[in-house]
Amino acid sequence: MEETGQLKRAFIDATAGAISGGISRTVTSPLDVIKIRFQVQLEPTTHWALLTTRAVYGNSKYTGMLQASKDILREEGFPGFWRGNVPALLMVMPYTAIQFAVLHKLKTFATGSSKSEDHVNLSPYLSYISGALAGCAATVGSYPFDLLRTILASQGEPKVYPNMRAAFVDIFRTRGIRGLYSGLTPTLVEIIPYAGLQFGTYDTFKRWMMAWNLRSSNAIHGDEHLSSFQLFICGLAAGTCAKAVCHPLDVVKKRFQIEGLQRHPRYGARLEPRAYRNMYDGLRRILLEEGWAGLYKGIVPSIVKAAPAGAVTFVAYEYTSDWLESILT
Repeated sequence: MEETGQLKRAFIDATAGAISGGISRTVTSPLDVIKIRFQVQLEPTTHWALLTTRAVYGNSKYTGMLQASKDILREEGFPGFWRGNVPALLMVMPYTAIQFAVLHKLKTFATGSSKSEDHVNLSPYLSYISGALAGCAATVGSYPFDLLRTILASQGEPKVYPNMRAAFVDIFRTRGIRGLYSGLTPTLVEIIPYAGLQFGTYDTFKRWMMAWNLRSSNAIHGDEHLSSFQLFICGLAAGTCAKAVCHPLDVVKKRFQIEGLQRHPRYGARLEPRAYRNMYDGLRRILLEEGWAGLYKGIVPSIVKAAPAGAVTFVAYEYTSDWLESILT
């Protein structure tokens, strides 16, 4: 009976995670496409940076969120904002499924209880560690789809790869299995603090919100249940904090993923194969050649995307998990 209960709990966590990840990814896809275009552009991404840095690459294709949105809409139509969404869904749904299932298992082990309400009282340190380990497991399990998503979202028009299959075949043929995991090291280095911060701060904000509910109710047995709006705010804050801290590592990861990608000259300079020896060399080269602004290319659409993405993911997970639990028990 205990084993059956554990399997049912794992199924609930994985299913709720996959559904919440799919909803969040589809809703925020336009912001993700703009963010990736900024991150893989070697030229400055703002008018201010063009004026204050000695750019060596020439004119910039994208110089702001509004300008980028107009260009993508004019050149690629509305589908351009969802470019790479299929591999992104194939990446994010197993990613969030593995992440939430592993996270719940780790928290159950740490607290000695499988009840979600008991997990909120987990110490902040264990919350961060559980989130980081769950993020690592999910990353390794879904990484090739993340790579394909980045390549398809960054290529623009005319397309280098007409679809996901063509991209997969070409990468596998030219670079082998290792090519499908290009950039995995900086991704894991990024995901440890990112997932740790995201889940750790989410639990922390939930505890604060529950305490605030108790104080505002002026009763010993006040309502600790959080509303959907409060869950949304907790997820919003958690996503913002995590992305703001870890964005430079995400930029380096994207650069590794698009090394050698052929693109139309109007998109600017392309990154040659083996441009960076390792993650440290990537950070150093970007800092030297593009300045601090280079490490934070795409930070505005990234924050604008990460906040609602985190909020939608956590709210959808909480409600889907409760719904599945109610019909399976």
